Amino acid sequence: MVFFRFGSMSWMDKHVDKLYRLFLSKETKERSEHIIIKGAIISFLLHLLLIGLVDFGLIGINKDAELLTNPIAAIYTPFSFILIYEVYLLVYYIPKSITTYIRKQYEIITLIVIRSVFKDLANLELSKDWFQYKYDVQLIYDILATLLLFFLIYLFSSLDKRRQKVMDIDQTKLKNFIQLKQILSLVLVPVLVVLATVSFSTWIFTNFFSIEDIVNNMGDVNKIFYDDFFTILILTDVLLLLFSFTQTDYFPKVIRNSGFIISTILIKISFSTEGLLNTVLIVTAVLFGVLILWIHNQYLKLQEES
Repeated sequence: MVFFRFGSMSWMDKHVDKLYRLFLSKETKERSEHIIIKGAIISFLLHLLLIGLVDFGLIGINKDAELLTNPIAAIYTPFSFILIYEVYLLVYYIPKSITTYIRKQYEIITLIVIRSVFKDLANLELSKDWFQYKYDVQLIYDILATLLLFFLIYLFSSLDKRRQKVMDIDQTKLKNFIQLKQILSLVLVPVLVVLATVSFSTWIFTNFFSIEDIVNNMGDVNKIFYDDFFTILILTDVLLLLFSFTQTDYFPKVIRNSGFIISTILIKISFSTEGLLNTVLIVTAVLFGVLILWIHNQYLKLQEES
């Protein structure tokens, strides 16, 4: 990566560092967190107000409107803001650690599942014919998936923490690799902002003349934004895999990073499915990532012992 160096600090270095401090520094992260928290609180109160207006008959909606019939459903909205922050954190952690970046992907899909639980609870039908109702069955799937995903993320974090350094890494290569990841992160910031803006604007304006349509199609936001979002993550994972060759061609690491790509693809596919298949695909994706990291760690231990 010689072209990045012109004297002690190149023109590229200076501008990358400046932009990185502007959009992805620790201070920016903390400011973003405060903004998201305020947005989550305000959106929660507005959603409750809307539910109240519906309850008093001041706003007419279709009886099947899923997110305006129960105060529990209002929790769905602040969770959407939390997910936006998690997307930002994912980009924030790309230069720091690939495994942390992957773990953030798993945390995002788990939060999406948890958000769905609140929607299921708001539409729960307590009757002896439990398995005859869509949301009752989906609630079981989502609760079980949440527990499994939470445990798998714990295992992934534990495996990542126990990773042992068995190879000497060239510091120049490492520095160039980190800079490449910083550039990738900076490129992703405007891409994700544009994607989010276009996706949500299209969704709102498509349904602009009917509040009930906006509410009934709320669940489709996952397919509108997160489906495209995980497509971008797949491309990002491929670029990270290619960038990693500038640092090392160590076989277990190449397989680990390739496995992470497969895991992300499985998550993306899950957005095109519903019900049990959706849950199975999500859990399988995270389980696959955990197993890939575990096998990678076994290779490292084997090399250390030899």
